[in-house]
Amino acid sequence: MAAYDNDNIFAKILRGDMPCHKVYEDTETFAFMDIMPRGEGHCLVIPKAAARNILDVEANDLASVIATTQRLSKAVVKAFDADGVTIHQFNEPAGGQLVYHLHFHIIPRFEGIKLKPHSGDMEDPEILKANAEKIRQAL
Repeated sequence: MAAYDNDNIFAKILRGDMPCHKVYEDTETFAFMDIMPRGEGHCLVIPKAAARNILDVEANDLASVIATTQRLSKAVVKAFDADGVTIHQFNEPAGGQLVYHLHFHIIPRFEGIKLKPHSGDMEDPEILKANAEKIRQAL
């Protein structure tokens, strides 16, 4: 397994070198909107600690990320009146990982509505801003 890259996009977001639409932050975790959402309200939760993925994260950092993932999952269901939620987490290239900082995708789900494909299309920043505010209000 390769070493953690301090210049990955999520490390840059944590340092404030890249913008994001922040949803939540505590001492161990950070949550923000996915700029290429597969559904309305799609957000991400990451540890503040440097961890490539679930294979190298410290257990206490993983516990914090899971707790925040649960908290945000409840908030997105409430904020978007969703019927459920999908949680995605990928590890290494063979597992589908594209950004090498541990992260959990939280996607509100609705009966009869499929996930949008990962097309690489970026969402309108005003929509992301509004969705982030909806989730913050539901926390």
